[in-house]
Amino acid sequence: MTDEMNLIAWSLEEVAERHGDPTAAVYDRLFAQNPEMAELFIGDKTGAARGEMLAVVFQTLLDFSGDGAYGANMIRAEVVNHENLGVPPGVFATFFRTVMETLREMLGADWTPQVAAAWDEMLAGLDAAIHREAAV
Repeated sequence: MTDEMNLIAWSLEEVAERHGDPTAAVYDRLFAQNPEMAELFIGDKTGAARGEMLAVVFQTLLDFSGDGAYGANMIRAEVVNHENLGVPPGVFATFFRTVMETLREMLGADWTPQVAAAWDEMLAGLDAAIHREAAV
């Protein structure tokens, strides 16, 4: 397990321990910054789809920042699945950044430069994976 993985995992675990499920906070931020994205979830009356999607995102982030067994392939599959729904690939980069921003806010002063660097490195890798898929 890499130091980056430890810090990414730590940030996810710490938010869960302190605040519980961050789904509402993540999507509130996403919709506030990108109101047009709320329309994509119009059928998700209970928030179950949002919760499931965020759980998959967390699993993907942990894998992507760790041993990378499936994270890149998961992103590739979801870019294709979401394109069929009219969701452009760039939305993924926006969503991953929104997750990071939400966690950063929730952790406050405990969001150290080391945690920020781990997230920045991972987000750069995710952006590259998304752009590779969009170019295919």
